[in-house]
Amino acid sequence: MVATAADSGSWTRVTTGPTPYDVFTKPIQKSPQDDREYRLIRLGNGLQAMLVHHAKADKAAASLDVAVGHLYDPDDMPGLAHFCEHLLFLGTEQFPRENEYSEYLSKNNGSSNAYTGTSNTNYYFNVSTSALGGALERFSSFFHSPLFTPSCTVRELNAVDSEHKKNHQSDVWRIFQVNKHLSKDGHPWRKFGSGNKESLSKVGRELKAKGLLNNNGAMKSADGSLSATPNDSRAASPAPSVSSASSELEGDGGVVGRETRRRLVEWWSQEYCAGRMRLCVVGKESLDELSEMVATFFSPIPNRGKEPLHMIPDHPFGPKEMGTVVSIQTVMSFHALEISFPLPYLPPMWRYKPSGFLAHFLGHEGPGSLHSYLKQKGWITALSAGPQNLARGFAMFKVTLYMTPQGFEHYDTLVQSVFKYISLLRSSDFPPWVQKERSLISATRFRFAEKRRPDDYAVWVTEHMAWPVPRELILSAPQLVQEWDQSDPENGGEKEMREILKTLSIDRSRTVLMAKAEEHERIRGKDLTWEKEPWYGTPYHVEPYSENSVKQANGSNDIKELYLPGPNDFIPTNLDVEKREVEKPSKRPFLIRETPLTSLWHKKDDQFWVPKAQVIMDVRSPVPNSSARASVLTRLYADLVTDSLTEFAYDADLAGLTYNFSHQSLGLYITLSGYNDKLPLLAKTVVERAKNLKVDPDRLAVMKDQAKREYENYFLGAPYRLSNYYNRYLLSEREWTMDELLAEVPSVTPEELQAHITAVLSRLHMRMTVIGNMYKDEASKLAETVEGIFKASPLPADELWDLSLVLPPRSNYVWSLPVPNKNEANSALTYYINLSTITDRRRHVMAALIAHILSEPAFAVLRTREQLGY
Repeated sequence: MVATAADSGSWTRVTTGPTPYDVFTKPIQKSPQDDREYRLIRLGNGLQAMLVHHAKADKAAASLDVAVGHLYDPDDMPGLAHFCEHLLFLGTEQFPRENEYSEYLSKNNGSSNAYTGTSNTNYYFNVSTSALGGALERFSSFFHSPLFTPSCTVRELNAVDSEHKKNHQSDVWRIFQVNKHLSKDGHPWRKFGSGNKESLSKVGRELKAKGLLNNNGAMKSADGSLSATPNDSRAASPAPSVSSASSELEGDGGVVGRETRRRLVEWWSQEYCAGRMRLCVVGKESLDELSEMVATFFSPIPNRGKEPLHMIPDHPFGPKEMGTVVSIQTVMSFHALEISFPLPYLPPMWRYKPSGFLAHFLGHEGPGSLHSYLKQKGWITALSAGPQNLARGFAMFKVTLYMTPQGFEHYDTLVQSVFKYISLLRSSDFPPWVQKERSLISATRFRFAEKRRPDDYAVWVTEHMAWPVPRELILSAPQLVQEWDQSDPENGGEKEMREILKTLSIDRSRTVLMAKAEEHERIRGKDLTWEKEPWYGTPYHVEPYSENSVKQANGSNDIKELYLPGPNDFIPTNLDVEKREVEKPSKRPFLIRETPLTSLWHKKDDQFWVPKAQVIMDVRSPVPNSSARASVLTRLYADLVTDSLTEFAYDADLAGLTYNFSHQSLGLYITLSGYNDKLPLLAKTVVERAKNLKVDPDRLAVMKDQAKREYENYFLGAPYRLSNYYNRYLLSEREWTMDELLAEVPSVTPEELQAHITAVLSRLHMRMTVIGNMYKDEASKLAETVEGIFKASPLPADELWDLSLVLPPRSNYVWSLPVPNKNEANSALTYYINLSTITDRRRHVMAALIAHILSEPAFAVLRTREQLGY
C-alpha cells in the first residue's frame, strides 16, 4: 500500500557495516528552512526507518509505530493490544529488570510514553543526545524479546483497570464508546479498545469455571493432555503452580492469570511483525552512524509475513446505522450536537485534501458563515467541522456545534441549518482564488514551521510513514495542498471534492445530541426509552429522523444570511527576514523603553530567521481580582472581548496569526503571535476592542451561562485536578473557590460589567515583551500605539504585586475533602512541601533536580509495583 511503482527502483544496498540495509536514493522533500538532514532506510526484515540528523539538538528521540491497534484485539479479549503496550515497558531478555528502560531514560534526562490507537500502537521516548545508543538498544528489545513476566502481567491488569476507571466519568470516552457500540454488528469498530480487568480476564475465568484449565494455566485437550501454544515465543512459559488449589491471589494470578498471559504472548507473536513497523530516530549522530545503530538494534525483530498495512475498507456505518438521531446523557453540564457522515479512507486523497476544502467552509467563523448565523441567533457558542480518520480503511466527516440552552431547544433547526449550508456549497462555483489561498497558506506554513519537540516530531513522522505517498514526500505530502488545475478537463481536485460533497446528505448521516438527563427531559419529555452502553453504562436513545426533517434537509438553501467567505486579507505578503550573522545569539530580552505606564522588553530573533514574532502584554491592575465578584466580572469581560472578535480574527487564524485575551490574578494577559507582516494590525484591533467594548446583554447572557456551567463542571472533573486546585487556593492571597465564583454569576448585570471594565482600564501598568522578527523601533511603535489606545493612568509600584502565603516552619496541615461526584471511583492526594522563596534560584534548581530524580522510582513503586493508581 505504501510503496509506489516509482519507488521500487529507488533503493540501493549498503553492505559496509555488519548488518546490511537498503537506502532510499531520492532526496526527502523538506522545508527550505529545515536545517536537519534526512535518510530513509529499509532493513532486511522489512522495517522502514526515517533517520533525522539534527546537529543542534539538545535532546534525541525515537518513535516506533506498529500497524496494529485495538481493532485487532481478539473478539473475546477486548483491550489486549492496549494491555500489550503496557507490558512491553516491563522487562526484556536483554534487560530483565522491570524499570530498566525507564530508569535509564530518567538518569539521562529522558522520558517515554506510548498510546494504542484503532489501527496502530505508537511507542516513543526522548533522552540526552549522548545516551541515544543505550536507549535504542533497550527500546528495540521491546519488539523482539519482551519477557511478559507472570508477576508483571497480573499486576499490569490492575494498571489497565485503573486507567479505565480514570476515564469512566469522562464524557469524551463515554460518547466515543456509544458511537462504537452503535455500529454494524460484527464490525471491529464496535470493540472496547482500552480494556479493563474484566474484559482481559473473562476468558480465563470462563475456562476455569468449566474446568478446562490445568493448574499451569494451559488448555486441556479432549484427552486431558496439554494443548500446544499455536506460536512459539521468546518469552518463557510460566512455571506450573505448586499449589493444587490455584488462586488468582498467587503472584502470577493463578490459572486465570496464566491463561491471560498465554493469550497475550500468543497475540504478540502473531501480530507484532517487523514489516508492520515504522521507525523514526532523531539524533546528533551522522546519518551513517544512525543507520548503523538502527540496523544493529532493530534487525533482530522477526518478520512474520503479515500484511504490512492491513486495511478495513468496510465502513462501520451502514444503512441501518445512518439516518438516525442518537441522544446521549452526559456527566458534565453542556449541550452539544454532532452530525457525522461516513467517508472512505482519506490519505489516498493527499494531493488536494478535498475533505479539508469542505471543512474550510463548514467550519468558517467569518461573515456569512454557518457559525456567524447561528451565533447571532444566540444558539451556539462554538462550531467545528472536519474529517477524521477513524482507522486504516475508513473515516468520518463531522460537524460539531456547542449549543446554548436556547439552541438545544431548537436543535432540529440547527441540524437543518447545517444541511442548508451544505446545499449552498453544492450549488456554488468556487473561484480560482479559493484554491490559491489554501495552497499558499499550506506552503507558507510548511516553509516556516517551527521545530517540534524531538519525540513529538518522531511520532508525527512515524504516523505519516504509513500514508500511500511517494517515499520522498513523507514529510511534505501530509502538510501541503496542491492547487487544482483549472485547465485539466478532469480537474481531479474538484472531482474528489464534489464526490465527497455528494455524500453529505441527511440519509447518510447520524446526529448525536449530548446533554444531561434533565435537559433531554426538558426538551423531549420523559417518555424516551433509554438503553445503556455496556462498558461505561452511558444511557442513550436512538430514533430515526422525522420525515419533515429529511424533507427540509434535502431542500435548497433558503437562508439569505448564509454565503461563502471572501478573500483572506491576513495572508502575509512580506515574508522577508534580514539575516545578520552574530557571533553569539542573545539569551534574553532587554528593557528598551520604560514609561510610567509601560515597561517594554525586546529580543530580535538572531537564531531562527523566520518572519514571525510574538507579543506579550501583561496588563496589571488591582481591580480585576480584588474579590470573587470582581474575578467573575473580569472573566466575563475577557470572554466578551474574545466573543466579539470571532469574525475578525478567524481569517487571521487561518493565515497563521493567533491571539489570546484572558484574565489572571494580576489583571489581563494578552498574547499575539504569527507572521510579523500583519501582527501590528491584529494587536491594534484586539486592544481597541478591549478598550471600547460595549456590553451586549444577549451575549452577556450566553457568557454567563458558559461560566456557570464551567464552574459547575469543575466539581465533576478528575479528582487530582480538584486536589491541585484547592492546594493553590490555600497558598494564594487572592484565590477564590469555585463555590464563591459560582454564587456571583447569576446577578451580574450589563451595567455593572460596563462600569467594571472602565475601572479595570483606568489605572494600569503594562509589561510588554516583543520577541522575533521585529526591530526595536517597531516594538516601540507598537507600545506607543497600545498606550495611546488605553489612555490609562499609571499604577504605583506598590500595587503591582500578588503575594503568596508562606507556610510557617514545621507545618503539617491536612485538608480532607470529599470527591463531589458520587459516581467517581478515584481519589487524589496533593502533597506540598515549601522549600524556598521565589528569589532563591539555587534552591529552585535543586528542587527541580530532586523532582526529576524521584519521578521514576516513585512511578515504579506506586504505579508499577504497588498498583495504587494510574
